[in-house]
Amino acid sequence: MNSDPNISSNSDLNNINGIDPNNKAATNSKQKENDGFVKLAMRNMVKKGSTSLFHFALTIFGVIGALLGLAIAFH
Repeated sequence: MNSDPNISSNSDLNNINGIDPNNKAATNSKQKENDGFVKLAMRNMVKKGSTSLFHFALTIFGVIGALLGLAIAFH
């Protein structure tokens, strides 16, 4: 621990904020509410599996095709 009395430890901060580190259900529900867009998108991708990979492949081929088409058109 730090010898500086002005710096609180993480457990002190959790107690001040009303977070009980032993209450995992409350922590998990709050964590799901606060998840960012990328994390939710990755979770959805894992759930849907092959459909997401298929759509990802179509997107990649579409972008490459568009770039090749533009390169040929403006050559």
